[in-house]
Amino acid sequence: MYVTQGLHRAAHETPDLPATVFGDRTRTWAQSLDRVARLAAALQGLGVASGDRVAILSLNSDRYHEALLAVPWAGGIVVPLNVRWSAAEVAYALTDADARVLLVDDALLPLVPRVRAEAPTLRHVVHVGDGPTPEGALPSEGLVEGHDPVPDAHRRGDDPFGVYYTGGTTGASKGVVLSHANLLVSALGMLATGDVMRPGGTLLHAAPMFHLADGATWLARTVLGGTHVILPSFTPGGVADAIERYRITDALLVPTMIQMLVDAPEARGADLTSLRHLVYGASPISAAVLDRATSRLPDCGFVQAYGMTELAPVATLLRPADHGVEQLRRSAGRAAPHAEVRIVDADDREVPRGTVGEIVVRGGHVMQGYWNRPEETAAALRGGWMHTGDAGWMDDAGYVFVVDRIKDMIITGGENVYSAEVENALAAHPAVASCAVIGVPDDRWGERVHAVVVLRDGVAAPPADELREHVAERIARYKAPRSVEYLEALPISGAGKILKRELRAARAAAPTMA
Repeated sequence: MYVTQGLHRAAHETPDLPATVFGDRTRTWAQSLDRVARLAAALQGLGVASGDRVAILSLNSDRYHEALLAVPWAGGIVVPLNVRWSAAEVAYALTDADARVLLVDDALLPLVPRVRAEAPTLRHVVHVGDGPTPEGALPSEGLVEGHDPVPDAHRRGDDPFGVYYTGGTTGASKGVVLSHANLLVSALGMLATGDVMRPGGTLLHAAPMFHLADGATWLARTVLGGTHVILPSFTPGGVADAIERYRITDALLVPTMIQMLVDAPEARGADLTSLRHLVYGASPISAAVLDRATSRLPDCGFVQAYGMTELAPVATLLRPADHGVEQLRRSAGRAAPHAEVRIVDADDREVPRGTVGEIVVRGGHVMQGYWNRPEETAAALRGGWMHTGDAGWMDDAGYVFVVDRIKDMIITGGENVYSAEVENALAAHPAVASCAVIGVPDDRWGERVHAVVVLRDGVAAPPADELREHVAERIARYKAPRSVEYLEALPISGAGKILKRELRAARAAAPTMA
């Protein structure tokens, strides 16, 4: 099993079918294979050998699609980077992964000077945009045109395909190592349901391609054949227009995007009737948003996918038929065809149905481990099960209900935010004596990053915008608190730990505070 296998098959069976549509540019599967083989040759010319890491920092594009295939074709390992990261965060991941080559588009070029200064391992920057290539970078189009195609290296099976960085509770991101088999097991398991994608259909990419949620559907469409229609990023009007113009059959959107699509005035008149499958996940969705979405798209089958990067990424699926049962809509569905799911106690013993415990998962899609972190890998995969850090319970029919995130992770707009990372940045402000960061319900973002702050004695409360900017200077802006409140003291347990569950419970329906 190898990720480039779908490209070979599509180029052989449907060579003249559009593989990618991006703006005014359409490329067939035959053209896609040729360009991938030439870009792979260029990467090898830059020194990329078997197992070397190549990073991608780019908005969505047809070139992103080609890079995801060209890197393993050249023998390398893909490192997709979060486009919302700061230069320091990008440099950290490049250094941690020992990535020597970085592919970067027009939008992210301004980060390159600082990234170069802080990532000593970086040797080459390849410009994959449409604008002028800056001094010190190599133009991807020139590299493609200047190299003859090379044979596929055929990395496969347990060979690592990618290192996907996810947040860490100490503020340092961890690289999740996923093999070709891991990703294909997850993709094939999704496809086996028949509920996520239409054979020969058209898949819309509006969620970020660096994120494995979109990556899972990208791979499934590549395996199944059909066409990728790619938008640089999400806007409700852009998505509505693309669905109507290209008769999109399949899409993945996070709940925030779904809410904006069904509520935006610029999307109301669009013909969305071609859409047959809509996969959503990555963050909670409110019942009200789901009701509006199913009303707006009555002929579309909705599928909720629950999982995490470490699971490549799917563990459970709430299928279209399940959405018609009111009590199941708040569940995350049942184990996907490729996954085994249990709820266990602190000693890893399976608990009775209806009892809350930790969600653990086993299967061929489970990560190989964390990059260069053997102890954390052993802890996460103890007993052969991936310990998700999520608390939940399972009913008698096997439906999983997620009730909390054990590791205090906040999911806002489909992005993972770890509270400890935000607290570390917030605590550096001179007015802050102590703080706690939690997720609170938000109609637009699913969850909102909310800060509860205790001030230093005699210090006036700074405006919320000041604290937000303070945090945004240190970590990615989307992680900064969207709301702030001030207390005289935080609730503390007998062991001296902040009782975040009390803060969350008291603010479950609280309005935004400044």
